[in-house]
Parts: sequence; structure tokens; C-alpha cells
Amino acid sequence: MPANTCPSCEHRRGRRACPALGKAICSHCCGTKRLTIINCPPDCGYLASARTHPPAIIQRRQRREARLLIPLIRDLSPRQHQLFFFLQSLIDQYRPTALPPLYDVDVADAVAALAKTLETERKGIIYHHKATSLPAQRLESELKVALDKQRDDAKVPIDKDIVIALRRTEQAARQAKEALAGTDTDYLELIQRVVQDLASKSKPAAQESSQDSSGEPSRLIIPGS
Repeated sequence: MPANTCPSCEHRRGRRACPALGKAICSHCCGTKRLTIINCPPDCGYLASARTHPPAIIQRRQRREARLLIPLIRDLSPRQHQLFFFLQSLIDQYRPTALPPLYDVDVADAVAALAKTLETERKGIIYHHKATSLPAQRLESELKVALDKQRDDAKVPIDKDIVIALRRTEQAARQAKEALAGTDTDYLELIQRVVQDLASKSKPAAQESSQDSSGEPSRLIIPGS
């Protein structure tokens, strides 16, 4: 491979210095693989420029995503807001290991089953509502473990807040195909971008200090809508 060839695609000429790869990459790979395949550092100039002046196609996608997501989280309480994004991070972390592959409909099925189980429990009836598809059942199991820990660790009852976060996630997953690009993984792709963006924003704060003014460990602050 010639010395000036992009190391990512091994086809086009590398013209942009990539701090993540330590080599010059082509503009196409820089634009399409940014923060997905390439783990861009927060101080990358091309990353900062793209966030400030995203291409028109990305701006249109962002507007569609905002129209889907913002109405679903606008009226959430701080605790519900945090639980909602906690759920998204769990789903995003689980997706790469999911077998069979996970689709938006599986997400909706899994969180709906969990919500229904909690709603039934709040009425005094213990009954496990099971998701229908195998991928949804496996996701449901993973989410239940994490949410049960949240319930055990909480100082006040949070079951109602968890149900609301689950139902809003179900709505988003069911509405994504019509509201976004029309594929079976629109919502999964959306939350991947959201989680990556939250992670990139939280790193500088974590590096500055691991404690807040009270001396307790700092928490991830989910940005408002």
C-alpha cells in the first residue's frame, strides 16, 4: 500500500491527519467513520468542525431525530430522564453481543414486557410478562438485572419512574421507522449516536475531577432536551 494511501479504506489518498489512527486518512472515511469505527478524541479539529457545521444531510437527520425524541423526554422528571438514558446506554452496550441480531421491534417488545411486569407488580400481583421474540427475551433478561439493581440501590421507590422510562423507550422504538429513515434499526442507530455523544461530553469533566464539591463521586449529567 502506498505511503499516502488512507489506512482505513486502503483505497483513497489520505489528506487529513487523524489523531486517532496517527496517520492521514481520506475525507470520506473521516466523515463516515467518525465516532463509529474511528474512536475520535474530543480535541480533533475535524470532529469539532463537523459538530459546529454538520453537512446538510446530517442536519436533516438530526432534525428528524429531535422531532422523535424531544417530545418523549421533554416532560420527564430528572430521575425519569436519568433512567431513560440509562436504559439507552444498556441497550446500546448489549446490541453488539446480541445473537440473533437485535432490531427496533425487539427493543420495543423487551421494554414493553418489563414495563408490564412492573405495572402488574405495582397492583400487588407478581407475574412475569415475557417478550415474544428470542432476541427480545434475551435483552429483557439483561435489562431486568440492571434495573433490579437500580431498584435495590434506590433510597426511595422508583418503580413508577422505571415504568415511565420503559414506556417512553417503547414509544421511540416503535415510532422510529416511520419518523426516521425507514429501516428496522433506526432507533438502535439513534441511541448509539446519543450514547457516544454523551460519553464524549462526559470525558473532559471526568478528567478534571472525579469528585464534586461535597466530596462524593460525581455523576454523569444527562443533557436536557
